[in-house]
Amino acid sequence: MRSLLVLLLATSISFAARGGDIQKGEVVVKHFLAPSIKGNRGGEDPMRSVSVYLPAGYNENKQHYPVIYFLHGLYMNDSLQLVRTSFKDLLDQAIAEKRIHPVIVVLPNSETHFKGSFYTNSSLTGNWADFIGKDVVNYIDKNFRTIPNRNSRGLAGHSLGGNGALKIGMLYSKIFGSVYALSPAILNWSNEISLENPAFRLVDTLKDETPLQPVLQNPFADTTMRGFFAVMMIDLGRTYSPVENKKPFQAAMPATYNGDQIEIHDDIKKLWEKNFPLNMVDSHVKDLKSLNGLKFDWGTEEENAHIPVTCVEFKQKLDSYGIKCEAETYVGHHMDKIGGRNGRIYTAMLPFFESHLKFD
Repeated sequence: MRSLLVLLLATSISFAARGGDIQKGEVVVKHFLAPSIKGNRGGEDPMRSVSVYLPAGYNENKQHYPVIYFLHGLYMNDSLQLVRTSFKDLLDQAIAEKRIHPVIVVLPNSETHFKGSFYTNSSLTGNWADFIGKDVVNYIDKNFRTIPNRNSRGLAGHSLGGNGALKIGMLYSKIFGSVYALSPAILNWSNEISLENPAFRLVDTLKDETPLQPVLQNPFADTTMRGFFAVMMIDLGRTYSPVENKKPFQAAMPATYNGDQIEIHDDIKKLWEKNFPLNMVDSHVKDLKSLNGLKFDWGTEEENAHIPVTCVEFKQKLDSYGIKCEAETYVGHHMDKIGGRNGRIYTAMLPFFESHLKFD
């Protein structure tokens, strides 16, 4: 079972110019001390990087631009996202072909020690929803020529980043006016994202993270996937159910073992479920209805079995509240149709924001 590991299978795509030379934008990388992460007790670095795509002509004019914020997935960061989807070339091409007007695109680095912040405020690792909704937006508006209102801000992400886009779209609907989630992961329990996943048993046996070091360095190091999922479950625990003084990972788990017998801890399970985007809808109906646009998609060949199931559930939940949204399937796997001229960023996400962002 390869499951979530496929989110790493990205390849760089080269773009050939059509009909002459394409004007080139640039990517600048900035670092700043994030107030929402500063002082966290989980050992996460509050000095964060943010990669910013500036369209061609930005340095020669005084124009102000709308901004798309793009959230990366597990085992990713801003620089890896740029490389593995050839983001700069893709945006240059899209603007040249008038798929979207010139726009600033921001990729914040939300990677943690256990590889993903889950874009959630945690009493242990820091307030990662606030990092995006407050710190990054404030930094970008202060340092670049943006159009600083919600109608000119879009929020998107892939996989875990898609989860984050939906979550932060609910929490910060006054900051972001439109949301697009590509193959959003872990919206709810289903299939491999379950308490029966053998990773919980592995976590229960660990005295420290030493056995996980190979997987932390390279997620392909464990072909059984137990180590990969163990890292993910620890990360979820440190985010959703942190216990600062609990060894070895400062987290309570919803499933532990007494010999061969699994023990489900309902109180911890409920903490996790409270943070699943599917369950957040109930208390954020007004926020979701206020969005100018909401869309998510998933591939018909998705390797992560929980994603199609929970995306359908998410759509049904939105429909039950009368929340307008677009939900779309496409022929493809988790990662193979994301980057490139035929990928979802180019063919679906950017046109979506062209229709839903205010450009002046």
